[in-house]
Amino acid sequence: MRAMDVMTTSVVFAHPETTVQEAARMLAKQHISGMPVVDDKGELVGMITEGDLLHRAEIGTGVGKRAWWLEFLASTRELASEYVREHSHKVSDLMTTRVVVVAEDTPVAEIAELLERHRIKRVPVVKDGKVTGLVSRANLIRALASIIAEPNEIAAADDQAIRDTIVLALKNTRWSLPRESILVKGGVVHLWGVIRSGEEGKAIRVAAENVSGVKEVNSHLEFPAVITGM
Repeated sequence: MRAMDVMTTSVVFAHPETTVQEAARMLAKQHISGMPVVDDKGELVGMITEGDLLHRAEIGTGVGKRAWWLEFLASTRELASEYVREHSHKVSDLMTTRVVVVAEDTPVAEIAELLERHRIKRVPVVKDGKVTGLVSRANLIRALASIIAEPNEIAAADDQAIRDTIVLALKNTRWSLPRESILVKGGVVHLWGVIRSGEEGKAIRVAAENVSGVKEVNSHLEFPAVITGM
């Protein structure tokens, strides 16, 4: 699945000369938290988000007055930047100009990693310098929710094949179980053995649940017995 498969194509745009108040109205009216900023040629020049509009003098959400020593330590560059963010009326002064973008054929796995690494909620999809869509965290969640479960192709697979597949799935993990600790009957899996953490037990269970043909997984995994002193 790629960006073109999940992206929103009805994109709302702002212009560098758009006023802060108009940008706020657009975000509120469209029920969105951010939008691309494009120039007169339609080329992407930035992103404006609700976070950029959060600290404003008009509504009393500007940065509060610091203690005198913090004010003294703050650089003039920092103070000037705060002033612009609180008082400027142009989107061009508040927008983020270093925008993370993706192509239409970018895999969604890569997009999810970009969103997480850069701690952002959306990325513009760009083709030939023009924005053709947006992929947000919400788009990825909707894509996941829309996946129709494939019918089990080997629902009738015998218990031996299921057991072999579980053993193979656990083979290269540090929490693998020996073959004899995995029992399967009628598609119902029973897991036996000793684990060192609850997370290991959960990982083993999930590996078994993901095998086609498995109807149910019963975990009998235990923690090592603690021998107390006499």
